[in-house]
Amino acid sequence: MNEVMTGLMGGFGLLIAVAAGLALLLYLVPIPLWIAAWASGAYVGMFTLIAMRLRRVPPGTVVTARISAVKAGLDISINDLEAHFLAGGNVVRVVNAMISADKAAIPLPFKRAAAIDLAGRNVLEAVQMSVLPKVIQTPKIAAVAKDGIQLIAVCLVTVRTNIDRLVGGAGEETIIARVGEGMVSTIGSSASHKSVLESPDHISKHVLSKGLDAGTAYEILSIDVADVTVGENIGAKLQIDQANADKQIAQAKAEERRAMAVALEQEMRARVVEAEAEVPRAMAEAFRQGNLGIMDYYRMKNLQADTVMRHEIAGNGGDPAASARK
Repeated sequence: MNEVMTGLMGGFGLLIAVAAGLALLLYLVPIPLWIAAWASGAYVGMFTLIAMRLRRVPPGTVVTARISAVKAGLDISINDLEAHFLAGGNVVRVVNAMISADKAAIPLPFKRAAAIDLAGRNVLEAVQMSVLPKVIQTPKIAAVAKDGIQLIAVCLVTVRTNIDRLVGGAGEETIIARVGEGMVSTIGSSASHKSVLESPDHISKHVLSKGLDAGTAYEILSIDVADVTVGENIGAKLQIDQANADKQIAQAKAEERRAMAVALEQEMRARVVEAEAEVPRAMAEAFRQGNLGIMDYYRMKNLQADTVMRHEIAGNGGDPAASARK
C-alpha cells in the first residue's frame, strides 16, 4: 500500500513538473504568435521571440505592430520596433501613424516618426492634422485704430501639421500670440476704425502675408476674421485724462504763485512794522539833539488825533492804512 501511494505521489509530482515546464515553454516560446507572424508574411524567428521575453519586451505588442506594417506595405524591422519600445516609445502609435501617412502620401520615415514620438508629441494626431487641418480660435484681441476707436476682433486660424518641423517647432500658443500681434499691428495702422469694419478681410490678408508660421510645427492655411466689435473711444479718454492732468498742473502753478504773493505781502508788512518801530527811536534822537521841540511833538500828536477822528467819522475804524487802500 505504501508503495502504491509512493508511486501515485511520484506520478502526480511528475505531472506537475511537466505542466510547469510546458507553461514555462509556452511563455518563453509564444507559438501562436509565431504562427500568426509566419502566416501574415511578417516572419519572426522563434529565438527572437524568446529573446524578447528575456529582455522584458512584450512580443505581442511588437509582433502585432510589425504585422500591421507589413500588411500595409511598410518594411519595418523587428529590431527597430524593439529598440523604440525599449527607448520608451509607443510602438503601436508610431506604426499606425506611418500607415496613415503612407495612405495620405505623406513621407514619414520610421526614424522621424520615432523621434517625434520620443519627443513627447502625438505622432498619430500630427499625421491626422496634416490630413484634416485644425481650426484654432484666438481670444478676443483689443486694438486701437488711429482715430482712437477701440476694436475687439476674434480670428479663426486654420493650421495643419508640418511634419518636418514637428520636432523642435513651436506650438499653438506661439501661433496664437503671433496672430494676435499681427491683428493689433494691422488695426493700429488703420487710419479709421470704419475702414476695418468695411473690409475685415484686410486684417487676415495682412497678417497672413507676414509668414507667422516660421519656426513653428504648423503651417497656416488661412486666417479668417470671425467677429469685429467696436469698443470704447480710447482716444477721447486719453484726451480727457491729458486735459485733467494739464488742469491739475495749472492749478498747482497758480497755487504756487499765490503762495509766493502771500509770502511777499507778509514780508512787506514785516518791513513796514520794522520801519514804524524806528519812528520812536528817531524822535528820541531828535529830542536829544534839539532838532525837535516839545511844542512840535504836541502839534504832531494833535495832527494824528485829528486824522484818527476823521477816519472814524469816515467809517474806517481809525485805520489810516485802510483809507489809503481805498
